[in-house]
Amino acid sequence: MQNTKNTAIVLLNMGGPNSLDEVEVFLKNMFNDPYILPIKSNFFRSMIASFITYKRLEESKNNYRKIGGKSPLVEHTFKLCQKLENLDDNYFYTYAMRYTPPFANLVAKELQSKNIQEVVLFSLYPHFSYTTTQSSYDDFLKALKNLNYQPKVHFIKHYFDNQSYNKAILSRIKETLGNEDSKEFHLIFSAHSLPQKNIDKGDPYQKEILANVDTLKEMLPKAGLEFASIEVAYQSKLGPVKWLEPSLGDCLKNYKGKKLIIYPIAFSLDNSETDFELSIQYKQEAEKIGILDYRVSKCLNDSEDFARFILEQTREILKTN
Repeated sequence: MQNTKNTAIVLLNMGGPNSLDEVEVFLKNMFNDPYILPIKSNFFRSMIASFITYKRLEESKNNYRKIGGKSPLVEHTFKLCQKLENLDDNYFYTYAMRYTPPFANLVAKELQSKNIQEVVLFSLYPHFSYTTTQSSYDDFLKALKNLNYQPKVHFIKHYFDNQSYNKAILSRIKETLGNEDSKEFHLIFSAHSLPQKNIDKGDPYQKEILANVDTLKEMLPKAGLEFASIEVAYQSKLGPVKWLEPSLGDCLKNYKGKKLIIYPIAFSLDNSETDFELSIQYKQEAEKIGILDYRVSKCLNDSEDFARFILEQTREILKTN
């Protein structure tokens, strides 16, 4: 029988500032990531990353001030680990962030000190992208290599098409709707955008987003949820290059006098893009446009159905590998 006490589940995500002092660290590390800023020269990428950080720092700090002076992401991740521990204490649960603490090198060192023999790397990005999933995965493998530490590694890199996962999303949408009639609302699935050139080079992210929405479109009526319309939009565009379209800002203009629910399809945990960008920034835009009712669904966070899904995926991959 599998000796699960020697097995760790490591949740992977991009991270977020734990305080206003970490905003600069977060931005510098993100823009120094070759998957984010694909410049071959480390020197020139570092120079450009420093410039972008300098230009964006104060605005970013102000945005974080509006949601409590830090990203909610790390706290949600910590609580999710606690929920997992409560549901099944046979595994060791931890998490590694790409751009802010806890970084992969320290997490890997802790696993080594605990003599963990098997590691399940669980991506908290539901859809695979080289800019997020692959970047976090490579980062953790590099940390293991630097320690000359060789546990058996399993990788759960995406799960957008899983029924249990999508049922959890339906539950969050139902919570947002409350006792209202879904037919009176329009539903927008908002995803973090990517430069179009990334997709043209073969990044499967957009394809997986659209496939995820198609699955949910089939599941919604069966769950008693029929919306006036369903649309996909993209948020968080940065810089002058062409990004995925349509943008959420452009989409909102079509809903004057309408009721709207936004579900952040690209995220499993709430972060600054949901708590600030969707819930504050775009809400203000919606009010200016004249949208009658603008609601943003919470992400799965530390909900029990999401935690049970993670355990289900973990047991499955350990059993089959």
